[in-house]
Amino acid sequence: MERKRELDTYRRFKKQYPDYFGAVEALGAAVRHAGPLDEQIIQLVQLGAAAAIRSEGAVHSHVRRAVEAGVTPERIHHALLSLTSTIGFPTVVAALSWADDVMGRENKSVPD
Repeated sequence: MERKRELDTYRRFKKQYPDYFGAVEALGAAVRHAGPLDEQIIQLVQLGAAAAIRSEGAVHSHVRRAVEAGVTPERIHHALLSLTSTIGFPTVVAALSWADDVMGRENKSVPD
C-alpha cells in the first residue's frame, strides 16, 4: 500500500511539474554518464546516501533500481552494513528493514 501511495504521489507531481521532473531526470542521466562507475555501483552509492539521511522512500527507490541493475540482496545488505561505523547501528537497521520491504521477506537480513 505504501508503494502505491508513493507512486501515485510521484505520478501526480510529475504531471503537475513536467519541466522540473524532466530536468531532474536529465541530471540523473548526466551523472550516470559523467564517469567510470557502472549502474550497480551508482545505485549502491545512492542507496548509502539515502540510508544516511534516513529517507525510507529513497531507500526503497534505490533498492528497486539496484535490483533492476542486477545487484544481489547480499550485496545490498553488505553495502548497508558497511555504513555502520559512519551512520550508526540504528540507522543501518532501519535501512535494512526498508531494503527488505522491497526485496521481500525471503531476503530478510535477520532470520525469524
